[in-house]
Amino acid sequence: MKVLSIQSAVAYGHVGNSAAVFPLQRIGVEVLPVYTVTFSNHTGYGAWRGPLISPADVAEVIAGIEDRGVFPEIDVVLSGYQGGEGIGDVIIDAVARVKKANPDAVYACDPVMGNAKSGCFVAPAIPELLRERVVPVADIITPNQFELGFLTGTEPGSIDSTLASADMVRARGPRTVLVTSVERPDREADTIEMMVVDDAGAWIVQTPLIPMKANGSGDVTAALFTAHYRRTNDAADALARTASSVFDLLSNTYDAGSRELRLIESQEAYAHPRLQFTVRQVR
Repeated sequence: MKVLSIQSAVAYGHVGNSAAVFPLQRIGVEVLPVYTVTFSNHTGYGAWRGPLISPADVAEVIAGIEDRGVFPEIDVVLSGYQGGEGIGDVIIDAVARVKKANPDAVYACDPVMGNAKSGCFVAPAIPELLRERVVPVADIITPNQFELGFLTGTEPGSIDSTLASADMVRARGPRTVLVTSVERPDREADTIEMMVVDDAGAWIVQTPLIPMKANGSGDVTAALFTAHYRRTNDAADALARTASSVFDLLSNTYDAGSRELRLIESQEAYAHPRLQFTVRQVR
């Protein structure tokens, strides 16, 4: 499997491609990383150095990959945080070109906008860009519950309302929706859930809630789920493997008292997930 991953990069820590590439490689996926920024560290520190890469330069890198005749071999285009409107246009164009070369390729979009605790933390134009132009051309999207609500103009909370919101966004283009950070009111205390919905049904998995903020964990989640799902077309299995791997990654990070993901130290969790959590079909 080959994945064209168009995301940010940092030298210190693990977000964007600096979070997604190694776990994908560890499960045997060839990754072609294209960087949208090259920062010293993620912006959660409040200070960072390094350049934004212009949309024209990102497009040039992608064009150079196309020149090598690689597009027919690409199975997945993956994107995450989009720093500006121009990058969205570049991604949409890349998806169209890859799919022309390989009609079986899929586009997986992590529509990063914010979360329930922080609200939106992207540029004001980005949420509308994602909702109106980027998400409709995606095959797989991986929003958190807050982002799913914005994309659909709803307030998903219960299983039924989250399913309804997922169906609303699926009607606009993407056939598969992985909803992360599902916090329904009637769940068990100190737990958190993920739900996946596709044409075959819907499934939910519950894990203990680890009390920490982990920048980059969503990038790892989107990457691993997309790769597992693309290989098997089995949403429940992809959900089980992803939940297991990400939980162990977060547990290792929390136990180490680290602000940055213990990405390398957790590599066995990607290669050999323990599958310790039950995936329950809800539709």
